[in-house]
Amino acid sequence: MWMICKKEWLQFFNSLTGYIALIIFLLLNGLFLFVFPDTSLLNFGYASLNNFFEISPMLLLFLVPTVTMRSFADEYKQGTFELLKTLPLTPSQIVWGKFFGAAIIVITALLPTIVYAFSIQQLSSVGGIDIGGTLGSYIGLLLISTVFVAVGLCASSFTNNTVLAFIVGAFVCFILYSGFDAISKLPVLKSGWDYWVEMLGLNFHYKNVSRGVIDTRDVIYFIGVLFLFLLITQRNLQRK
Repeated sequence: MWMICKKEWLQFFNSLTGYIALIIFLLLNGLFLFVFPDTSLLNFGYASLNNFFEISPMLLLFLVPTVTMRSFADEYKQGTFELLKTLPLTPSQIVWGKFFGAAIIVITALLPTIVYAFSIQQLSSVGGIDIGGTLGSYIGLLLISTVFVAVGLCASSFTNNTVLAFIVGAFVCFILYSGFDAISKLPVLKSGWDYWVEMLGLNFHYKNVSRGVIDTRDVIYFIGVLFLFLLITQRNLQRK
């Protein structure tokens, strides 16, 4: 399994696309947080990373499918999937190896953003950032990123076209993150169903975790969605 994980890591960083994706992700975060006046952290009168934690999931919607789009699509296209099946690995081990490889890449992209927290802390003259809320928000980003990885792998397992895998992965991630929020605002659901529909979305549970209080129900939700998409991916590999 760890051989597959290492292969996923090397495959991503052996291409210029991987470096470009990470640079664009970090550059956009920097522009939104320190340059663009409407979202700049420097324009607030208090130390807060709220804008970063609101913007990052939307940027991850594009970064994660970029990481995962080649995971299985390239294997099918290049014919290496047949070789992969001859290895003494079960479909489950292949899927988890791909998952951990892609997840480590995404975590690598998030690690430099910790500099933002230290910067705001140093720039603050009184108090500083909310440590509990910041840690909770980073845990939320980690959870939501792993779910996006599972979705991206699932999309890649259905096609040999990397562009299609990216589009489908990004679309499904967007629906899971923002779609249920939008549906919950429909007038027909105002009788109380809006809350339950909103609970089906990632954003609802992400906001809960971001408050700094880790509720087991939110963690179970993220793990449940993650396992669902990885199970679909595994079943798809068994079928192929």
